[in-house]
Amino acid sequence: MPSPLLFLFPLTLLPLTQAHDNGMDMSMDGAMSLDAGGGMVPYLHFTPGDTLFFQGWVPRSPGAIFGACIGLFVLAVLERWVGAVRRVGEGVWAKRGVDGFGWGRAQIALSNKLTSDAAKDKAKDKGGHAGQRGMVGMVGSIPPFIPSQDILRGVLHAVQVALGFLFMLAVMTFQAAFFISIVLGAGVGEMLFGRYAAGAVGGGMGH
Repeated sequence: MPSPLLFLFPLTLLPLTQAHDNGMDMSMDGAMSLDAGGGMVPYLHFTPGDTLFFQGWVPRSPGAIFGACIGLFVLAVLERWVGAVRRVGEGVWAKRGVDGFGWGRAQIALSNKLTSDAAKDKAKDKGGHAGQRGMVGMVGSIPPFIPSQDILRGVLHAVQVALGFLFMLAVMTFQAAFFISIVLGAGVGEMLFGRYAAGAVGGGMGH
């Protein structure tokens, strides 16, 4: 007696047959024909006609591509400026003691004192007081939410993320001119603003 699987096997081929009859070619030749017919070119190129960010932004002339490259270059420089502003702000907030009234320094001193006391207690006895005091020091060293600081930090980070996604979309077009413009803009931006961020992190600002 024939196995029931022999009757089920032809049924599994029906969707593929129908897709082929409807014009859906799943072969590599079909994919290559899409590329040749004006689709996205899946390799680095300088040919015009790539969509940049929006449906209507399709630079087709050399002048339009040059303008798009200038825009991407400026955006890359702007991203490095935003990063520098964020790092400089972090350095300023750390020097001011987070809220400008010595909160950070006071908390560091308190944390160091509690850690030292915990070490002394641990040397005296093996009880759980040292661990409890160390936990209090760790919780007490967490900075509070300061709107003037944390909201600005979040906005700067959101701007950096948005610019990063825009660069990703531009590079995904495989347009070599876009790629070169972003890389050059990032390099120039770091050259212009990187030293400010490095000075803030290294404690050299204001000296």
